[in-house]
Amino acid sequence: MTDESGTVDSLAAEIRAADTVVAFTGAGVSTASGIPDFRGEGGLWNRYDMEDFHVRRFRADPAGFWTDRLDLAEELYADAGPNAAHDALARLERTGHLDAVVTQNVDGLHRAAGSEEVVELHGNGSRVVCVDCGERSDAEAVRERVRGGERPPTCDCGGLLKPDVVLFGEQLPEAAMLRARSLAREADVFLAVGSSLSVEPAAGLPRTAATRGGTLAIVNLDRTALSERAEYDLRADVTDVLPPVAKRVVG
Repeated sequence: MTDESGTVDSLAAEIRAADTVVAFTGAGVSTASGIPDFRGEGGLWNRYDMEDFHVRRFRADPAGFWTDRLDLAEELYADAGPNAAHDALARLERTGHLDAVVTQNVDGLHRAAGSEEVVELHGNGSRVVCVDCGERSDAEAVRERVRGGERPPTCDCGGLLKPDVVLFGEQLPEAAMLRARSLAREADVFLAVGSSLSVEPAAGLPRTAATRGGTLAIVNLDRTALSERAEYDLRADVTDVLPPVAKRVVG
């Protein structure tokens, strides 16, 4: 951890005093659980063709899409569980010091850790959705059907099943973005953790919080585009920063 303990103490004091605290999480929170990054060096998009996971491929070749999606899902979700950063955010929410988590991640680990108010900007890979009736169900059960040869898998209504995530070529869900922007505007403290803050429109959320007068705290291994605007810019692993912050907040 690169930061002095005094900075952690100061951030914890701001969180304790704040009326509204929001956390915004990116891939750096998931990689600490062993989930590969998508865009970084050695990331998944260096080994998979992004076009294979475009919505137009799903529509044109759903059987082939699901064959490739199964391979990707095996790499993404095998044996992954919440880490100390997920647990720290859940603890802050449970004790009334965190209002919501807004996440770019699709692994569902915030909910697995116990966070309840989670805004999933890119969906959740642990679910599938029927493109016809909108019914949502457990993804692992559907992946098992795909392993058994059902390609593409279909809903009881006969509609195609799709991973409940935002594919390339799709817009972020409007309701999730509206909720996330509202939280950013209301935040007294906005914690941006494990994100390069480079993927729009989600990257605009911490900017909104800072513009509206919220305290912006960034925890990321590398410098971000908003580092100069942040009151706290901690260049460290999220699992090294969030647990001691939560410990100081909760006591």
